[in-house]
Amino acid sequence: MEAKAIQKYARLTPRKARRVTDLIKGKKAGAALIALRFMPYRGARFVEKVLKSAMSNAEQKNANIDSEALVVSGALIDPGSTMKRIEQRSMGRANTIRKRTCHITLILTEE
Repeated sequence: MEAKAIQKYARLTPRKARRVTDLIKGKKAGAALIALRFMPYRGARFVEKVLKSAMSNAEQKNANIDSEALVVSGALIDPGSTMKRIEQRSMGRANTIRKRTCHITLILTEE
C-alpha cells in the first residue's frame, strides 16, 4: 500500500527542503517524525507537517495499518513559483529579491 501527501507553494527554498528530506529517506515514519521534531532546520517544520498528513492519509485508506511502521520511500522537492520583489539601493538603483517556494511530496509504503 502506498500513501502520499503534497504541500504546494511552501515558503522555503528547495535546497533547504532537500537538506531535510535526504535525512529521513528510508526511515520508518515514526522514527522520521521524532528526528524531524528535534532538527534545528526551519524546513523540518514543513516536512513534519507533510509527513503527518501522509500518515493520516494511510490510516484513511486502511484502518488496520500501523502508520508509524510505514517507510518513507520517496521524498520529492520540486521548485515552485518565485515571488520577485524590488529593494531600493543607492543612486536610484534597484536589486531584485527572489522569494522562492517549493512543492514537497512524501510517499510512504509498507515494508
